[in-house]
Amino acid sequence: MKARLAALGVHILTASGAAIGLLALERAAARDFPVMFGWLALALFVDGIDGTLARMARVREHAPWFDGDTLDLVVDFLTYVIVPAVAIWQAGLMPPVMAGVALLTLATASALYFADTRMKTADHWFRGFPAIWNVVALYLLVFPLPSWAVFAIILFLCAQMFVPLVFVHPMRVAQWRVFTHAVGAVWCVCAALVLFDGMRGPWLARAGLLATALYFVLLPLARRRQ
Repeated sequence: MKARLAALGVHILTASGAAIGLLALERAAARDFPVMFGWLALALFVDGIDGTLARMARVREHAPWFDGDTLDLVVDFLTYVIVPAVAIWQAGLMPPVMAGVALLTLATASALYFADTRMKTADHWFRGFPAIWNVVALYLLVFPLPSWAVFAIILFLCAQMFVPLVFVHPMRVAQWRVFTHAVGAVWCVCAALVLFDGMRGPWLARAGLLATALYFVLLPLARRRQ
């Protein structure tokens, strides 16, 4: 019984990400982007630990009637795709027609990506851009660009979901894991400083966001193929 309750508790923790995503969505609609990203950060934390807890609790054995993988994808689609898409739309980064084309393409392409059985490689890298639109939205709001550049970036990243490139899964990829976690921690600190300052932040935090992004973009070059 204890094992079953533990497994159910992990499923409930994962499902709570949907509730957190709804709170983030409400803030996105209200254009309260710092608080929205705060909720998304909490959802990201839950997403980062629930897989480990699921393996520890052996949820496939003790609560197999809930499919943890499906549950995780449902929550992730809300927090990684829908909420940031609404934030980009509400932020007015593009004219209405341009925003409609870009964000409807984003939603459609991301839905296909989430259903792609080839999403991850055998060594746990993401195949293609992993639809982390929450991170993209943060950069677009922190670093203002012309509307045509925002439009081009979104369409470019939509296309990158379906190309044979890889992107690191920070929690699952063993290669460079310790250093990747350290860089991820620096990114979190920089992002927090920016959010606490109303999406502006000190120049050092903004520079840190750019430097850590460069690390994650270039890391696949060091991948050892299995």
